[in-house]
Amino acid sequence: MRSGFVSIIGRPNVGKSTLINALINAKVAITSDKSGTTRNIIQGIYNEEGYQIVFVDTPGIHKPRGRLGKVLNKQALSLTKDVDLILFLVDVASGIGAGDEYILNMLKKEKIPVILVMNKIDKLKKEQLLGAINEAKDLFSFAEIVPVSALKKDNTDYLITIIKKYLVDDVVYFTPDMYTSNTQKFMVSEIVREKLLMVTEDEIPHSLTCYTASFEEKKDLVKILVDIVVDRDSLKKIIIGHNGSRLKTVGTLARRDIEELLGKKVYLELYVKAIKNWQEKEKYLKELGFIENYDK
Repeated sequence: MRSGFVSIIGRPNVGKSTLINALINAKVAITSDKSGTTRNIIQGIYNEEGYQIVFVDTPGIHKPRGRLGKVLNKQALSLTKDVDLILFLVDVASGIGAGDEYILNMLKKEKIPVILVMNKIDKLKKEQLLGAINEAKDLFSFAEIVPVSALKKDNTDYLITIIKKYLVDDVVYFTPDMYTSNTQKFMVSEIVREKLLMVTEDEIPHSLTCYTASFEEKKDLVKILVDIVVDRDSLKKIIIGHNGSRLKTVGTLARRDIEELLGKKVYLELYVKAIKNWQEKEKYLKELGFIENYDK
């Protein structure tokens, strides 16, 4: 048995959640075309006979906006320690920019091998990709450079093969039937947030979060209450929509995925509340799961 922990880091919206879902071949992280989708540290577990890889999907490292942004950056950077391997993911179609180079400068302080994963290769011609690889070689002493398309699962099997070379443990951390360490309550709240990202405007995702306030499981039905938290009343009205139409759409979309996740009928109730500047208040950051063992 060979096992180990692998951290996936990068700027927001480079495809980290899509990659972890592709590697695990299961949905463990929500995805969206809007930046800042991943808010919590998410573990996905790859199991194969003789191998177990624990992937850690981190919030995108970015120029922080307020207290929540600083907490998320600290979470992500903390996951560059105590792991066996780091996958540094970039959007090769957009090119390696200042934000990527900022992260690379942080990684230079670590002694952990770093694989550069160049995502979204489906958007480039072969000669463009080769040019990008040659440019990247001069930026950092990467252990490997692996081009992939996480969305199309192109070259992701090869990436797994490469990762196996860096596994150093011989411990089974999770039972072979587990594909994530996330709780069902957490997954439920994330599904609701994913559907909100689908139906709201760009400025809203940064100021909303979701929390499973009640989870009551019965024989053939699960009754769930999810709180949707925003920072001002105007956003609350937008999320609810005219006569509750938008919130009803979110509930319908989310319930389908939650029923698939739980394998039971679901009665889902959504409640929207406005808490002014919740992203800046330690009380709410703790209640909503953003602060655990992280300093101010």
